[in-house]
Amino acid sequence: MVSRAIHKYAKVSPKKVELVLDLIRGNEVEKAFADLSSLRKGSAPIIAKLLKSAVANAAEKGHTDTETLYIKEANVSQGPALKRFRARAMGRAYRIKKMMSHITIILEERGL
Repeated sequence: MVSRAIHKYAKVSPKKVELVLDLIRGNEVEKAFADLSSLRKGSAPIIAKLLKSAVANAAEKGHTDTETLYIKEANVSQGPALKRFRARAMGRAYRIKKMMSHITIILEERGL
């Protein structure tokens, strides 16, 4: 493991984040940035910012060559849910759960 970045309590559903992480898992960092910039998903900018942080962490540890870095692991786990209510007909209330995610990205150097 060269570097790791974690974003906790992201206000995006884990299902929606997993769709984006499946696209970039195992790719090189430069290709992942290109994919994330062209993707029209709400979680793409959050994951791009997290990936940028992981690259900065790798540079801090002395791995300045980003061409050799690839995404070894990209995981999401469910965070706490905000419970809200929506008013419905005849005085009823329906529960709405606003989901949160914990996103982890681990970078590794590809052996040539």
